[in-house]
Amino acid sequence: MFQGIYTALITPFKDGKLDEPAFRAFVEWQINEGVHGLVPCGTTGESPTLSYEEHMRVISICGEVAAGRVKVLVGTGANSTDEAVMLTEHAKKAGADGALVVAPYYNKPTQEGIYQHYKAIAEAVDIPVVVYNVPGRTAVDIKDETIARLARIRNIVGVKDATGDLARVSILRMLAGKDFRQLSGEDMTAVAFNAQGGVGCISVTSNIAPRLCAEVQNLTLKGDFSGALKVHDRLVPLHQAMFLETNPGPVKYAASLLGKCQPDLRLPLVEPSEGVKARVKEAMQELRVAA
Repeated sequence: MFQGIYTALITPFKDGKLDEPAFRAFVEWQINEGVHGLVPCGTTGESPTLSYEEHMRVISICGEVAAGRVKVLVGTGANSTDEAVMLTEHAKKAGADGALVVAPYYNKPTQEGIYQHYKAIAEAVDIPVVVYNVPGRTAVDIKDETIARLARIRNIVGVKDATGDLARVSILRMLAGKDFRQLSGEDMTAVAFNAQGGVGCISVTSNIAPRLCAEVQNLTLKGDFSGALKVHDRLVPLHQAMFLETNPGPVKYAASLLGKCQPDLRLPLVEPSEGVKARVKEAMQELRVAA
């Protein structure tokens, strides 16, 4: 199932439109660098600004390029349950290996509402579903007890945890079982998360340093946490730089320095400040990944 490093892919734009050649080349580069999986149409991919047509096109391109070489876990979340079902149905038709579904944002549902939302999606579409808990973005926290309850639904197979609370990994192992896949949603916690029983990370930094991020995961999955920590320590300045301003501003600028895409974002996001750009470039040079 899902484990290792999954890149939360940026979506390249050019002249206001999806830059398909850049996206194809970027996906191919990621695979060649050794990532275990790809996550198109997530937060880092600016999914809230994509039209339905663009969303579906990004999924299709990612699947075509991946061609079964790595897993593709597609972002299909929405604050409307019907919309999330529609996007998840498309992901299945496009051949995705799973759907990453963020908690309903803005609506602020109760825990029962959250449960019913995911239950409806899982029952409507027979595809592995990974719950995405990111309270800083959604204004709701999916409680451990709710996740454990969801884990009893056959095709809800894991969680992406971006709360930063490492204690929850152990608590959820107790409540949901060891087979429930727990993936870190924060690069900075990747090693510690796996030490607690996690099996991977959905990463922003791996857009820029995929080989090193994959190495961290490969070492932790072998149980070599000392070796993983050494590589992780090298990545820390870049991890920090990626979140100096709202994601994906810094990471998209970093990708532009590598010649992978334009730094273009869609409003209401704008390019990082000059100070942040300098910090990003410095971190990349320190890691020797800058162009």
